[in-house]
Amino acid sequence: MGKGEAWVNGQCIGRYWPTYVSPNGGCTDSCNYRGAYSSSKCLKNCRKPSQTLYHVPQSWLQPDTNTLVLFEESGGDPTQISFATKQIGSVCSHVSESHPPPVDLWNSDKGRKVWPVLALECPYPNQVISSIKFASFRTPYGTCGNFKHGWCRSNKALSIVQKVCIGSSSCRIGLSINTVGDQCKGVTKSLAVEASCA
Repeated sequence: MGKGEAWVNGQCIGRYWPTYVSPNGGCTDSCNYRGAYSSSKCLKNCRKPSQTLYHVPQSWLQPDTNTLVLFEESGGDPTQISFATKQIGSVCSHVSESHPPPVDLWNSDKGRKVWPVLALECPYPNQVISSIKFASFRTPYGTCGNFKHGWCRSNKALSIVQKVCIGSSSCRIGLSINTVGDQCKGVTKSLAVEASCA
């Protein structure tokens, strides 16, 4: 497909433009978002289409017959389009002390310190967090499905996250030193969590 717009059962899923490809150079295997913003920071998927996957909410689909309508502006082959059901295996979050606290806490009590919050939520109704695959506080690194413990870590993180999150459809944990302690002084600390929903 070249460029256009798509509808599923009368619901617009948005514009598509897979012939628009990302720049050729500057991609990196590892990424560090800390520091000042730059448009060349953390580039991925060089020379690949800017978008190839589109989310269609399950609530829009019928159990038997569905209609896909394409308004194609520049030509393409619609026989190459496919649908697949995607089961999300993990939900992840990685938040550091340098992140701002959630907006809903900005107008809280002026005398109280407000911390950044790690939030997890299962993607489908009637799901709950069934297990915690990874939890590390202090200096974890990596990406969802591939988190690693850093050189400084808390032994309490996993049990705290399990206690707060397991059995709930969503959970929030403040990055307070009161929650997990403050060893490794002088280091920007973060909390990384990977959970399973069932």
